[in-house]
Order: sequence, then structure tokens, then C-alpha cells
Amino acid sequence: MPSATPEQIDAYQKALYAVFGTPELVIRIGEPNPDLDELLEAESATTAAFITAANPAGVPAGAWKNEVANAALVESLAKAGYRCFEGEGRDPQKRWKPERSALVMGIPRAEAEAVGRAFGQNAIVFVTRGLAPELVLLGE
Repeated sequence: MPSATPEQIDAYQKALYAVFGTPELVIRIGEPNPDLDELLEAESATTAAFITAANPAGVPAGAWKNEVANAALVESLAKAGYRCFEGEGRDPQKRWKPERSALVMGIPRAEAEAVGRAFGQNAIVFVTRGLAPELVLLGE
């Protein structure tokens, strides 16, 4: 898998990772999030990962292809026994369309990285309760 470009990495760093709900939970790279920690605690989880199957390798794919890939992602995670909360990655400047995603509760980092790679992603967001969310690059 090719590595992410500097422009892609910058976009991933600045993106808003929103978990649907009332209220909506917005995750930002490098910013501690007490609401996210509260959700992890409520789910009896110490880790989570925000993963998408949309636009593999950062190359825009059609809406239908992205929806099918996201459904496969969520189904595979559910079959593996993980609870997922649906969400989307967003460009705060709206230069690219939101990407359907899932916040996967309790997944270990190595497994989250493997899932991201299996779906052709350049990066995932990994969360450890009590720490700031981090961008994990999956390229070479």
C-alpha cells in the first residue's frame, strides 16, 4: 500500500471524526476528549478506533462503492464481536465529502491497524481512554 501524501496526512490531522448521536460526539486528533472517555468507560472499554472503508488509499470512490465498503466494514466488525457506533469523517472546510465510518469499541491497536489495512486505508484514529486521540498511519 502506498504511503499517504503530506497533503492527505494534513487533511487527516485536521478532520473532524463525528460519532452520530444526541449529542453528537466529535473527535479531534491530539485533543483530549472527556466525553469520549466517558463513552469508553460506559462501554467498559479502554481503547477504540475510528475506521472508515471509504475512498481506499485516499482516492475518491463513488458514493455507492463507499456505502457497500462501509457496510462490509461494520458487518465484519460486528461478526468479530465489536460494538460499533456509526459516524463520519468530515473536512472542517468542506473540501471533501464526509466519509461514513465507525467507532469500534474495545479493539486492540494491532487489530484496528489490520482492519484499516484490509480496507485499503492510509490511516485510522486510535483512542486510549485518558489520552488524546492519535492518527495512526498505516502505509509502508
